[in-house]
Amino acid sequence: MKKTLIAIGLLLAFMPAFAQTGSLLKPVDDLEFAHLDRNRIIYPGDSLDMERFFEKLDSVLFLGQGNLSIMHIGGSHVQAGVFTQQFRNDLLGIAPDLIGGQYFVFPFAAGGTNNPSHFRVSSTGSWDYCRNAVRKETDKRMGLAGAAITTTDADASVSIVTRERRVTAISPRFEFNKVTLIGFSETEDVVPVIGYKGKTLQGTHDESQDTYTFQLPALTDSICIFFEAMPGEFTLTGVLLDNGMPGISLHGVGVNGASLPSYLRCDDFERDLKLIKPDLVIFGIGINDAAEKDFDVTYFKRNYDALIRIIKRVNPDCALLFVTNNDSYKYVKGRKKRRGYYEVNPNGLIVEQAFMELGKQHNAAVWDQFDVMGGLYSMKDWENAGLAQRDKIHFTGDGYKLIGDLLYNALISRYLEHVKTNAKR
Repeated sequence: MKKTLIAIGLLLAFMPAFAQTGSLLKPVDDLEFAHLDRNRIIYPGDSLDMERFFEKLDSVLFLGQGNLSIMHIGGSHVQAGVFTQQFRNDLLGIAPDLIGGQYFVFPFAAGGTNNPSHFRVSSTGSWDYCRNAVRKETDKRMGLAGAAITTTDADASVSIVTRERRVTAISPRFEFNKVTLIGFSETEDVVPVIGYKGKTLQGTHDESQDTYTFQLPALTDSICIFFEAMPGEFTLTGVLLDNGMPGISLHGVGVNGASLPSYLRCDDFERDLKLIKPDLVIFGIGINDAAEKDFDVTYFKRNYDALIRIIKRVNPDCALLFVTNNDSYKYVKGRKKRRGYYEVNPNGLIVEQAFMELGKQHNAAVWDQFDVMGGLYSMKDWENAGLAQRDKIHFTGDGYKLIGDLLYNALISRYLEHVKTNAKR
C-alpha cells in the first residue's frame, strides 16, 4: 500500500502524461466493423494475480525498483514479432529509461525461416533448423524457444543485433553485457565462444542447465557466436541477453504453426523458463489448435491446464492473460475445375468461450480479441481495410501494430483503474 501511494504521488508530480488518464492510451482510428468500445481486460474469476502484477509495475515505473518479466507466447503471430514489439514499445513508452533486465531471443534467420522484426540475425556456414510444430522433428531436444538450430560446420556462426534495421524513437534500444547461450553438444567436445570487438570470449559452462554464460566488458547491442573447433555437433536452443538493470523485460516466444501440444512436447521448456521467471504470461496460443479438423475443446483446455501447471511451478504468483483467437477462415480446395474458396472457421466462437472458462478456472485475465475485432466473419473486413492478409488468418504489419496498441490500451486501462482504486483507500 505504501509503495502504491508513493507511486501515485510520483505519477502526479513528475509525469505530466498521467495528469489526464486518456493521455496514456494510444490513439486508435475508429473502425466501423470493430467493437473498439469493448476493448477491455475481463476478469472471469478473481483479479488477485493481476493486482499483484500491477503492484510490481508500480515499483518499476515510479520507484525504479525491481524487474518485471513478461512473456508473450504463441505461434506465427508472435514469431513475426510486430505484434509483440508494438505492445513492448507502447509499454516502455511510459518510461523509456526502464528498458531493462533480460531479452530472450532465438536466431530464426540462421535456420532459414522468418526472424522477429525487432532484432537482426545473420549467419555463416550450414545450420539445420527444427521446430516444435512439426512432430517428426521433435526427437530433437528443445526448450522455451520451441526451436533449435544444429551445426557440424566449422565455419558456422550466428550474429545477433538487438535493434531494428531502421532505428526509430519509438523503438527503445536494448544493450547488454551478459549473454547466456542455451545449447548442447552430445559429446561435450564442441564449445561456443563469443566474438566481441575483435576479441574471443570464453564462457562458463553449466552442464546441468546446458548453458554457457559470458560476461562482456561493456554494454553492447551486438555479438557473434562461433566455434574455435568443431569436432562434432552443436545445437543452439536459445539466447538470453541481460544488462542487470531494473526495468521491464518483454520476451516474445513464438513458432510458426505452434499449438499447445507443440510446447508441451519441449523437454526443456520448464528448465529454460526458470531463466526468465515471468511475472505475467500473455497466452496467444490457440489459432493453430482450432484449425484442426478434429478440434476438441475439452482436449484444448486440458492442454492449457498442463501448460499453466508448468508456469505456476516456476512462479506460483505469475499472472495470466489469455488472448482469444482472432477471427479466421479456412481454405477449401475446389473440385476438378472449380476454384477453391475460403470459409469462416466457426471454432473461433468455441475457443472464445473456452478462454472465458479457463480464465475463471485459473483466476486469469482475458482480452477478448475475437470480440474486439468484430467477431465471426470480421477478418474479411480487416482484410478489406488493409489490416489482414489474403489468407484471412494473419494480419498485415499495420494490423499487427493495431492489435498491439489495442492490447496495450486494454491493459493500461485496467492498470489505471488499479491506481485509482488504491488512491481512494
